Amino acid sequence: MRLFRPGFFAGWLYPEAIFRLKTDEKVLCLTFDDGPHPDTTSRLLKILDKFSVKAIFFCSGKAAENYPELVKLIIQGGHVVGNHGYNHLIGWKTGLKEYEEEFKLAEKHTSSVLMRPPFGKIRLSQYNLLKRQYKIVFWDLIPYDFDASFGAENTLKILKKKIRPGSIIVLHDKPAACCLEIIDEFIEYAVSSGYNFSTNFLAPC
Repeated sequence: MRLFRPGFFAGWLYPEAIFRLKTDEKVLCLTFDDGPHPDTTSRLLKILDKFSVKAIFFCSGKAAENYPELVKLIIQGGHVVGNHGYNHLIGWKTGLKEYEEEFKLAEKHTSSVLMRPPFGKIRLSQYNLLKRQYKIVFWDLIPYDFDASFGAENTLKILKKKIRPGSIIVLHDKPAACCLEIIDEFIEYAVSSGYNFSTNFLAPC
């Protein structure tokens, strides 16, 4: 069973985390996890620039350290860099101190303000600790672009069907994802449907 949105329980469990932009207007937030990557990041940036769309890149600390020039390109393009941990560890399988250190280490290369837990899997103790240090961002819509068995056509279909005002969308900045196959058509569809894109989330919803 695929869950395209976090359930109500997630919002109850992590009440100060952000899942959607707080707006009734037709505004979306595009986010990209797991980069930067030399095969995808520059291409994504060119597409976003073509449409004058700004996005948030939740970067792996390790990848950001390996490809600092790509992080600079993201920032120079007017996009936001977020912290996705250094080694992409699963919080449910990681001790509290080690998990905190993951994000502290990644800070040097990503962000000390915004973070997203890899896989969205974070223990309550980890959440309670890290929310004091970061604005924790989950998502409103995940269309499984990282899953080859789901397919690009289905990913695009889910995006078109399930976006709503304030949706924070998570896609993936890596070759294994189908993001590059569908991002042009999705942005064109969203804009033609009256949506704009924003990287601002001042309050949770």
